[in-house]
Order: sequence, then structure tokens, then C-alpha cells
Amino acid sequence: MRQYKRIVVKAGSSILTAENEMLNTNIIDSLIRQVVKLNNSNREVLLVSSGAISTGMKKLGYKTKPDTLFEQQAAAAIGQCFLMETYNKYLSKYGSDGAQILLTAGDFENRNRFLNTYNTLTTLLKQDIIPVINENDTVATDEIKFGDNDTLAAKVAGLIEADLIINLTDIEGLYSKKPDENTDTSFIIREVKNITDELEKVAGGKGKKHTTGGMITKIEGAKIAVNSGITMVIGSGYKENIILRIIDMLENKEDYNLGTTFLPAGETLNKRKQWLNYNIQPAGKLYIDSGAKKALIFRGKSLLPSGITGIKENFKRGDLVEILSTGDQIIGRGIVNYTSDEISKIKGKHTGYIPLLLGYVNEEEVIHRDNMVIKRGVKNDY
Repeated sequence: MRQYKRIVVKAGSSILTAENEMLNTNIIDSLIRQVVKLNNSNREVLLVSSGAISTGMKKLGYKTKPDTLFEQQAAAAIGQCFLMETYNKYLSKYGSDGAQILLTAGDFENRNRFLNTYNTLTTLLKQDIIPVINENDTVATDEIKFGDNDTLAAKVAGLIEADLIINLTDIEGLYSKKPDENTDTSFIIREVKNITDELEKVAGGKGKKHTTGGMITKIEGAKIAVNSGITMVIGSGYKENIILRIIDMLENKEDYNLGTTFLPAGETLNKRKQWLNYNIQPAGKLYIDSGAKKALIFRGKSLLPSGITGIKENFKRGDLVEILSTGDQIIGRGIVNYTSDEISKIKGKHTGYIPLLLGYVNEEEVIHRDNMVIKRGVKNDY
């Protein structure tokens, strides 16, 4: 049986907040007690916590999430302070220390900041400090927001090469029918080996009025996790000792009887390719012919100028672009060695023509295989 040594626990707003109180301190007490127990048993645990905006909303007297970004940021600033004060209280109660880490999507897009975040988190773990991570809502704009902490938890787990994500919410797992359908015959899906389109449809829509995500965002997080070689379990944060019980289930039992377990994919991405695939927004698009498509998918080759048929958008050398075939099928993405203007001059040509057409050669490849990620499942679509 696999042992889970580095664990990300994600706690959603739906379990951290209470109707008549700022925070559900009984849940937080139980959560921290379990996290510290794991940390004291030779495991490394990181906590990704929602709840800042919803806590700040209550402090400000809002009944529903404010419409403007500035009001949400103000609520987050107030709530984050109160949230960390509460976490520190219970960490101290159980003899441990925490560290606050606030991140934006920009911290993952920039390679240096990405690596700096990795170094900070691993240093804290070596010192037996429990990182408490949240999105930096007070500065994040729509352009740099993760969108939800399910995605943040999955990206953090990939960054620090975690073994397991435990995603705690207010329901027991992924049900076999949508929330708005007749649930009389619905059941919890206990094990997921492949995240299909049908499964995503079952996940339904957004969560409650105080929350950002819902089951669909947890599925999106699970995609990142399993393709990074990480097991993910969605479970109810209201169940007693749920974190410890999930780990016991995974390590010591033959069946999955708690929550929904998403198992890692057979082929997983290394850390650099995770960064390429999940953390950078494409700056443009390259269209390729059928010969190049076969070379990329089945032979693991780099993309040469001869296979390129078209370009969309303006981009620089070193930018990330999407790679598409006829019919706008996305094949993958990668970092280009040439600008869009340069590629427009050499597309469809043999590499030997590059110095004649440009007067210089950066690389023979427009995108080197090491800087490219092929979309999972694209072989089956071919």
C-alpha cells in the first residue's frame, strides 16, 4: 500500500463558516488537531484555507457576496486577519506553529516566483511549520485570480510534489446525479480512475452564496492532481476525524468507503511540464498539419517550422502558445523559440531555410519537446 508523506488539506468556506458566528471554531479545532497529529507523525502537511472573504463579509454585515472587486478585497483583508488569528489559537493549543502564505496566479506563472514559492514552502516543512495558504484576495484582480481554492490547492500540491490532497467540503463526495436532479437513486461515486465529460456534467454548477466554487471546481482541481501523480479525495469536513480516517482508508483498507477518491493517471507530468500546462496563459496559437500532428503525438518529436500552417495573435520568443490541428483541435502547448513575426516567415519551410529567411538561427525547433506538453487523451481522439 502507498504511504502518504506530504499532504495538502483544503478546507472550504462551507465548513469553516457558521450561520450565527464568524467561524465554525469546532470544525477548525478538529481540523487543526488532526493536521498537527499528522505533522507529529513524520508527515508534512499544508493547509489551503478558504473563508477570508466570507468571514470579512460577516464582520462588515454583508448578507451576500458584494458585487464590486474592491468590496470583496476589503472583506478579504479583514477576514484574513481574523482567520489567521483563529488558526494560530488552535495551532498553539496543540503545540504547533503556522505560517501564512498568500498567493496569486502570477506567483505560478512567473518561473522565478514559482521556484521561490517552492523553496519557501519546503523550508517551512523542514522546520515543522504548517503553511496556511490562501489566495491573496486583497490584491488579486480578475486577470490574476485562481478563481477558487480547489484550483489553488491542486497547483500547490503539484508545486511541492505532494502525495495526497484531501479536499474537505459540506457534502460527502461526488454524487452520481446532479444536485438539481431526482436524487432518490443517487449514490456517492467512491472511486474515479478517469475524469470523463459525463463525470463533469454530473458535477453540476456553483456552490453556495458565500463560496466561490462548487463540485465542478473540485473536478477541475482533481484533473490537475491526477495528471501530476497525486491522489485526491473529496470528503465531508463535518465527519469526525475525517482527515485521519481518509488516510487510514487509503493506506490500510482495500475499499474506498469515505468520500470520492480520484486516482493518479498512468502517465504523469514532471514539475516543469505541470508549470507549462497549468500555470501559464497562452499568448497565441500555432496551427499544424497532419504530419506534424503525428510526429508530436506518436513519435514524441519537437515542432519544426515545416509542420506549421498558421499563426494567431502576436507573441514573443519565450511565450507559451497553444498548438492546434485542423478543426481547432487542441494538441498541446509549448514555449516558442521564435516570435510570431519570425514564425510567419519560416512556417512550412525546412529548418535549413531558417538562416536564409531570417539571417540567423535561434534553434532548429520552433518548440522543443522538453518545452511542450501534449494534451492528455489526444491520442484517443486521433
